[in-house]
Amino acid sequence: MTMLQATNIHYAYDSQAVLRGVDMHVAAGEFVGIIGPNGSGKTTLLRALGGVIRPDKGQVHFEGKAVSEVSRGQLAKRMACLSQTVNVNLPFSVRQVVLLGRNPHLKRFQRLGPSDEQIADRAMADAAVDDLADKLVTEISAGERQRVFIAMALAQEPDLLMLDEPTSHLDIAHQVRIYELLTRLHRQRKLTVVIVSHDLNLAAEYCQKLILLDAGRVAQTGSAQQVIRKDILEQVYGTAVTVQTNQTTGRPHVMLGGH
Repeated sequence: MTMLQATNIHYAYDSQAVLRGVDMHVAAGEFVGIIGPNGSGKTTLLRALGGVIRPDKGQVHFEGKAVSEVSRGQLAKRMACLSQTVNVNLPFSVRQVVLLGRNPHLKRFQRLGPSDEQIADRAMADAAVDDLADKLVTEISAGERQRVFIAMALAQEPDLLMLDEPTSHLDIAHQVRIYELLTRLHRQRKLTVVIVSHDLNLAAEYCQKLILLDAGRVAQTGSAQQVIRKDILEQVYGTAVTVQTNQTTGRPHVMLGGH
């Protein structure tokens, strides 16, 4: 079943076209990676899919209903979006930050209740930050903080989790931990995941489907084997690459330089 669908999406910033007729869909339960060069429209597409911006032309549908016709509050009960700019510089505890994810489910002036606390506890356990619950979010590592933000998103109890470059500025070990976490949540919670990534190898290893953007258009969609190909990547990225197969996982692996 199609959960999320974009049809002929166009968007421009100050008359500068960023998305130029994007068509794509995400099936319920898929783990999808959006990849492409800098400036190809990845973040803008994610914002359009999440209803943060309204396309100049075209339409985004979530479970058959136009996203533009659904309130932000109602969308937040079904989908959680983590941007690159998520940050908390106030001395909040990890638990307090995660509980912010319950806001879409609260009526005006309604206070958090025991069920909200239980949902937050589960989210922290799922994101492996329950041992940090009482620590200040300003005093934990960048990798731990990223997991806290994922826990906050999980506390929304979404069916769809969308993330924009969640591993940027993290070292390799933390990058792998984040992708392993998302894979586990995808499998255990049957969570649909859409992730924007600049790292072709991480995306190829963990995503079921890849959507490759090039100058605001979809250049290729399919499995890692269908998208991570020498001819396609060299055309889109404009540089020589070598694509080999990871002998352990069978997934394609990209290296700079070609022959």
